[in-house]
Order: sequence, then structure tokens, then C-alpha cells
Amino acid sequence: MLDLKYVRANADAVRKNAADRAVDVDVDAVIALYDSRNDLIQRVETLRTERNDNARAMKAKLEPEERSRLIDEGRRIKEEITRLEEELTRVKGELDTQAARLPNMTHPDAPIGPGESANRVVEVLGTPTAFAFQPRDHVEIATDLDLVDFETAARVSGPKFYYLKNEAVFLELALSRFALDIVQSHGFTPTITPDIAKTEIVSGIGFSPRGPESNIYALEGENACLVGTAEITLGGYHAGHTFSSDDLPVRLAGLSHCFRREAGSAGQFSRGLYRVHQFSKVEMFVYAMPDQSEEIHAQMVGIEKEIFERLEIPFRVVDIGSGDLGGPAYRKFDIEAWMPGRGDGGEWGEVTSASNCTDYQSRRLGIRYTQTVEGRKERGFVHLLNGTAVAVSRAIIAILENHQRADGSVAIPEALAPYTGFARIDKRL
Repeated sequence: MLDLKYVRANADAVRKNAADRAVDVDVDAVIALYDSRNDLIQRVETLRTERNDNARAMKAKLEPEERSRLIDEGRRIKEEITRLEEELTRVKGELDTQAARLPNMTHPDAPIGPGESANRVVEVLGTPTAFAFQPRDHVEIATDLDLVDFETAARVSGPKFYYLKNEAVFLELALSRFALDIVQSHGFTPTITPDIAKTEIVSGIGFSPRGPESNIYALEGENACLVGTAEITLGGYHAGHTFSSDDLPVRLAGLSHCFRREAGSAGQFSRGLYRVHQFSKVEMFVYAMPDQSEEIHAQMVGIEKEIFERLEIPFRVVDIGSGDLGGPAYRKFDIEAWMPGRGDGGEWGEVTSASNCTDYQSRRLGIRYTQTVEGRKERGFVHLLNGTAVAVSRAIIAILENHQRADGSVAIPEALAPYTGFARIDKRL
């Protein structure tokens, strides 16, 4: 969430930012609720002081009439405190709900505009793969090589689930280990995270845990959800913690399953492994000082680029426009891999994202830092960043489609072959 003092002092900028990000939120209502909350807090504190004064006065030697008056006054103060505390609880709840709808502010260099049309390509590495034959999409390749079974998974679990089979199993494990080795070499501590998080952690990170707009699965009867990304559990790892500035940045990497509802997603670009309800992912997550976060953001994009360069996949880096940033991100860069099987002649498809969320998430999660400046101890909220090292299902798409061969086989990228234990996937006889 945004700093509400900042919102009140910069209402016009916050309104424009919400409009740029296509978010319908009543900034004036947030400010009015903020003022009401502050007024109620002050009134409650004043009454508590009066109650304490009244209690001290009762200890003195008093005439009956004065004692009776103080008793009545004490009762009145108690009833008023109860009434105002109930009103404060209501106002706080409404303020939290409304303030949570305010998106993070937007980096001044990020492109402004709605949807994908505003996204800006900043770099292209490699050229779209050319073939001397008509390339196939990953669904046809995987079916022909007996790597993925969509039909049985739909029968067992429903649409947008899948069974990986044969070499694809080792390809998934190899991609996970390959990515973990790379991020560990850049100072990230590897973890395997839980697949479930409490709803307060989910909402603190900025995901809607319940309701039709939620993209993650809430567990019925539980105050918990299946995670849509390890960003949730890695961000929750230090919830409520205060870091010394000397200990930052802290870099974590998490391997997890990811569960997403993907409600309403359809179309040719969503078929097969591209948009599914469950997949594995290695996620990078960093806790940083505010003056470190932009440099670390660039470093995370650099790691994502390293991974896909070593996988020999052509890709481009995209600076995401304001209307497509989501709530928490201050700035976000996606890597889009070339997927020859998409569309009529190949298309770019998102395979990673890296976001600098500044202090938007840490405010709700209560993650702070302390530092000493000129002998004074200062406190603030850390900056949180997240980035995909590898979303395995989409990386498999890119490998199958870019490394397919005319004879129907698929070559394994040279850097990945030591992890798979084989250099190519051939059709079974």
C-alpha cells in the first residue's frame, strides 16, 4: 500500500497515477477515511487521558456528591471510548479496503498507456529462429514425442492441467536445477517454499485472496490459499521483521509449484503449456534498501537474460506500460521469448517478469529497516523486488519450438544437457 501521508499531500499525483494505470479508485474517499481515522484516534487518546485523570481523582478523599459525579463521568467516558473504538474499527477496515485499491506509484521512465500497446521493447537478443521446414508448435511436438498428456489430465483434473512424461520430466527437473545454480552464483540463497500461504500474507504481497477477481485458489474453510508464485511465500518469510541496513540486501530464490485459476483465459496463445493451472517456477526475491533497489532491479533482469541466452532462445526485453503493471510494481520488465509455433509465423511470448515494488508490499507486511545517520537512528520500509528465474512450463515451450529439428527430434541446449543427461529427444520407435 502507499504511504497515506504521501497520498494526502500528493492527491493530484496519486489521482493521475491511478488513471495512468487504469485503476478506478476514489482518492478523495481514501483521504477522507484517513482523516476520519486520525481524528478518531486523537479523540480516543484524549478520552483515555480523561479516564486516567478521572481515576486518579477518585483516589482522593471526596465528598459523596463529588464522588458520585466522578463515577458518572467515568461511566460516560467509558461508554464514549467504547463507541469511538467501534467506529474506529469500522473506519480502519474501510480505509484498508479502499487504500489497498491504490496502485503503487509509477517510475517516471516507464511508458504510460493502457494494455500491451504501451509496452516498449528496449532490447532484442538473437533473431527469430529460422527453419528449412515448417515448424510445429509445442503441443504437436510434445504429443508426437510422447512428452505431455493433456487429455488424460483433463479427464483426471480438468482442463489446463497436464502430465509430463518421459524426457519432459527430466527437462523440468533440469531447468529448475539449472536456474537455481545460476541464481545461487549471483548470491541468492536457494529455498523450496511452501505451496500454501495465509491470506494476510497473500493480501500483503498485493494479491486478492478471495473473490471473482482473484487469480489464485482459496482453500475452503481455511485462512489460506495455494500460492500463485513463490513471491508470496518469499515475501512473507520476513514479515514483521526489522533489518539493520548493514544486512541488506537479502537475496532469496524459491522453487515452488504455482497454482493459478486463469479464469477466462482462452485462445490460441493460451493453449498447451502456455497458460495452465499448475506449473513449477524458480523465483528470485530481494529485500533491499531504498537506494539499492533500482540497481538490483537491473541486475535481476540481467540474470534472466543470462538464463535465456544460455538456453539459446531468442528473446526481447520489454518495459511494461503503466496500464499493465498491476498493483504493486513501480516498474516491471518482461522477457518475451520467440515461440515459432505461436500464431501463423511465430510470436513473442512472456517467459519472465522482474518487478521493483519499492515499499508498497513491505508497508502491509511490516518489513522495516533501521540505519544510523549522523548519530541518529532512522527507520523506514525496505524495498521488495521479485523476478522469474524460470517458469518451467513456458521455458519448455521455448526449448521445444526453437530447438526442433526436421526429423521430429528436439535438441537440448548445450548448457542444459549436463542437467538432463541427454542431448536430444528422439521420437520413440
